[in-house]
Amino acid sequence: MKFFENTACPTARPLANRSASFVCIIAACVSTVGTAHAENWPGWRGPRGDGSSLDARVPTRWNGDTGENIVWKVPIPGTGHASPIVWNNLIIITSCLEETNDRVLMALDRQTGNTIWQRNVLQARLESKHSLNSYASSTPATDGKRVYVAFLEASDNEIPAPNIGNDRLIHPGKAVVAAYDLDGEQAWMVRIGDFVSAHGFCSCPVLFQDLVIVNADHDGDSYVVALEKETGEERWRIERQHGIRSYVTPIIREIAGRTQMVMSGSQHIASFDPHDGSYHWEMYGPTEQFVASIVYDGNLFFMTCGFPDYHVMGIRPDGDGEVTESQLAWHQTTARCYVPSPVVLDGYLLVADDRGTANCFDAKTGDVLWKERCGSHYSASLVHANGLAYLLADDGITKIVRPGVDLEVIAENPLGERCIASPAISNGQLIIRTEQNLVCIAGAAG
Repeated sequence: MKFFENTACPTARPLANRSASFVCIIAACVSTVGTAHAENWPGWRGPRGDGSSLDARVPTRWNGDTGENIVWKVPIPGTGHASPIVWNNLIIITSCLEETNDRVLMALDRQTGNTIWQRNVLQARLESKHSLNSYASSTPATDGKRVYVAFLEASDNEIPAPNIGNDRLIHPGKAVVAAYDLDGEQAWMVRIGDFVSAHGFCSCPVLFQDLVIVNADHDGDSYVVALEKETGEERWRIERQHGIRSYVTPIIREIAGRTQMVMSGSQHIASFDPHDGSYHWEMYGPTEQFVASIVYDGNLFFMTCGFPDYHVMGIRPDGDGEVTESQLAWHQTTARCYVPSPVVLDGYLLVADDRGTANCFDAKTGDVLWKERCGSHYSASLVHANGLAYLLADDGITKIVRPGVDLEVIAENPLGERCIASPAISNGQLIIRTEQNLVCIAGAAG
């Protein structure tokens, strides 16, 4: 498994240069240790797309009512469920100003919470959506040069809503992707294709090399598209098999000589090559609709879903073609998880299902180790650091647990505000978006 390549030092040197090579290796190691304590959080679910942080100073105690370990709290204009992202001293977030129908991109100072700039990305009517969705749910992504963001531009046309239980009219639209530099200047904007869903829009851009990749599974002619970072021009497009909404953000890993972009949705789980969109393998089923992102522990991919059926699976990554039976390592139906994405750490898969129950599985075997009610209701995806998992419930209470054979609750921290967005971790700080505010938490790590 490979997350990055360090090209600062040559990999081969003559004997006379061994001492210089040794110094270079030591410098690289020191650099790696340093960055382990000060990672950026550049997109959905952080630097590896799986909710993991290498930061050793993540706070474990805070209280929104008393102000304990609250560095700052600032109001965010408008509404939205997109997670904050962090690059050096910038916190970047999206929102919707419902009074004016503006979808905005904002940059704040990480030290103070002060707004540095705010830009209107587009103005369009408010789209049809689920009550738990928002008009700004797509988490942006940055490579340190530009910020890439996605919204839905709903039209004034009305059509019967497809794939729902009750008849009603909704407004279809176009999925829009835009790029801004870190000073807030727009580089480009493109409309990548149609999008229709009675539940609304949420497609988080994923960055890979010189590409911006966006999943547009919806209740129509679904697709996944890759755009060139520099220009917004289309590089490749995958036509999906079924016109069924799903909101899964792909995860990309280098495994056994293959670059795999793995995602669920469209009634299957599939692996593609993100260089060109070509196909590695697919597993049919196990249900119709997916939201949670997949995670990987170096041995198995782990998938949770869904609607109308609930499933948790461990999937071997080395298949080719149709692998529905051959690559399934284990399969459980005990966790009713649809929206929150899980975390995997230290041999344990931790799943928070929507209704407030936490589930711990043995990652290798799929055995259920424990299942306990830990929160009111979960919408936010899990994050983890220092061997601890952070479970943020909708009522703003975060349970911090140590995964293991038995449930071990390390702390229970109230924020005192409703929370739907997933948290971010960077440079010893935990950044949480509530329904009204952005909150920075630091201190009391351990």
